[in-house]
Amino acid sequence: MNEETNISTPPQPPLVIPCVSRCPSINFFNVDCIEFMKSKPDKCYQWGVIDPPYGLGDKLSDGGGKLKNTPMATLYRESSKWDILPNAEFWKEFFRVTENQVVFGANYFLEYLPNTRAFVCWDKKQDMPTLSACELIWTSLDKPAKIARYSSMDLNRFHPTQKPVDIYRFMFKYCKIEENATLLDCFGGSGNIAIACDKEKLNLDICEIDETYYQKSKLSYQTFKRQMRLF
Repeated sequence: MNEETNISTPPQPPLVIPCVSRCPSINFFNVDCIEFMKSKPDKCYQWGVIDPPYGLGDKLSDGGGKLKNTPMATLYRESSKWDILPNAEFWKEFFRVTENQVVFGANYFLEYLPNTRAFVCWDKKQDMPTLSACELIWTSLDKPAKIARYSSMDLNRFHPTQKPVDIYRFMFKYCKIEENATLLDCFGGSGNIAIACDKEKLNLDICEIDETYYQKSKLSYQTFKRQMRLF
């Protein structure tokens, strides 16, 4: 009589499909950036990339010539309450929670920024005599200075100091910020940095204290993501 032999099949390991693409983590916060940073440990972000308010007030909304009639001046006039220079407490927290830094409009904050040779002169490619032709972008690196040429004359902007996505991407490449790095932006404004971070696969926490700009910047980023899915 033949006995039946039971042969058990060993369990198979789960099927693992390698991830070939990565969705960056982009997080918007409607908060005071100083209080937000106080909740974070030291050096928890690899990079801080900021475009702080310049504290220029009516110089940008009611200046001479034709400046006071421009769309940008109207935006300043309607929402100038946010245009307050960051104080010493801000800079203390900013340098505490970030390992490396990029600061737009650096000429307004020189008392808080160490000497550097690694800066970028942004040529805005505009000839309006009442507006700045260029902007100083400070970095905490040690490398040769460069010039970046990108137009800033976007008349469809909803924030008066809105930066082009391409100038952010230029700075990411200049600083050699690697994919998957963690970034902090304390003054979100238009939120264009979120689009730039998404394109370069960088993780970002973005703070904006103004409720209106917070909502508009989130919507702008969500619109970008929907367009990307379509194409």
